[in-house]
Amino acid sequence: MARKKEYLEDEVIEKAMHLFWRYGYENTSMQMLEKEMGINKFSIYSSFGSKHGVFLESIKAYKTKVNAIFEKFNSANKGVADIKQFFYDSVSIGKEGTLKGCLITNTYYEFSEREDALINEQMTLFMEHLKTSFIEKLKMDATKDETTILKQANFLLLAKHGLAAATRVNSEQEIEGFIEMTFKNI
Repeated sequence: MARKKEYLEDEVIEKAMHLFWRYGYENTSMQMLEKEMGINKFSIYSSFGSKHGVFLESIKAYKTKVNAIFEKFNSANKGVADIKQFFYDSVSIGKEGTLKGCLITNTYYEFSEREDALINEQMTLFMEHLKTSFIEKLKMDATKDETTILKQANFLLLAKHGLAAATRVNSEQEIEGFIEMTFKNI
């Protein structure tokens, strides 16, 4: 007879997500996961298959966490002003305790040269969704042609990566300056 789980998967994944967010995939050990999640390796392997499985579930949990920001962004109708607000909103999510930056951006950097199809697929889907959202908002300005819209969407995607990295080390005043300068000519 199988043992009954004495933990809620959503709760332990939330804890693991914070650990990966703080230290990254490589620097998070199974021992750290055991301690943070409050369950043993057997339970981790039984529920999630591996550290990699825990990480994939953590990315899904992060996406759920930031979903409210994306819903607000996608339902807004002020074009570039919406993108700028999205930048400010996304900075606020990384201010939780010792967490800074964006788990997706951190993962994007960490896995950029790895052959990990599952992680790379998650990153590609996220980035494509974000770029498509930027394009939709930029199209609200009828004076912009398709070439300009695509260039600006690519620029904003890169600026968003830079912003996520900067929030790890820069002051709030510097971050605000970065956002304001980013949108000066958009």
